[in-house]
Amino acid sequence: MRQLRLGVNIDHVATIRNARGGVHPDPLRAAKIAEEAGADGITAHLREDRRHISDSDIARLTEHLTIPLNFEMAATEEMLEIALSHKPHASCLVPEKREERTTEGGLDAAGGHNMLQNYVNSLRDQNIRVSLFIEPDPRQLEAAARLSADIVELHVGTYCDTTDSIKRQSELERIVAAAALAEELGLECHAGHGLTYDTVAPVAAIPTIVELNIGHFLIGDAIFIGLDTAIKKMRYLMDQARNPN
Repeated sequence: MRQLRLGVNIDHVATIRNARGGVHPDPLRAAKIAEEAGADGITAHLREDRRHISDSDIARLTEHLTIPLNFEMAATEEMLEIALSHKPHASCLVPEKREERTTEGGLDAAGGHNMLQNYVNSLRDQNIRVSLFIEPDPRQLEAAARLSADIVELHVGTYCDTTDSIKRQSELERIVAAAALAEELGLECHAGHGLTYDTVAPVAAIPTIVELNIGHFLIGDAIFIGLDTAIKKMRYLMDQARNPN
């Protein structure tokens, strides 16, 4: 059974910092705690409006992290320039709208193929792994393969957010099928958005998914039990789901 990696998104440490200004809490400190607690990578989304992660956060993370940085970015010339300057381990192209609170839904890789191709090529030319955050939809997966992306990250928010057991099972089946198709297409498969202690196990058990990216829930639970403990608990649940024996 292949290893399942955990990427910890630290965006909302910066959200708390920015609510009051100043320098506390420090996203880099959170990233180092996550690393010590068993995270395999750190995710940070530098948004166009800089609502949480800042340019200086990206610079410091790039300089001080010893585990991979996954740089989430919109497909814009500004973000491409920043990515090429810092050369993170990976860049994940995500949809972005100013009015949204968080990323809502997946990128339209199929409809945006011609626009996205330049960004994918430019990043890969600099040995930056390219990930596309997409819905668990065969059309989007096939488009990601045509774009020569290295990775797809499946948006699992619908599965996580529904309280209807039948709909949740249906969504889980979509994710299972999408992850299998990703492997057939030669794409490394990740998953993220909305995962909690209660929803992580069925996704972690999917053998063709190799990484989960989790942020908001972990930062929220850290208020009550500490970031180290929250990450270790999530890591344990992931490992148990992947290797129950």
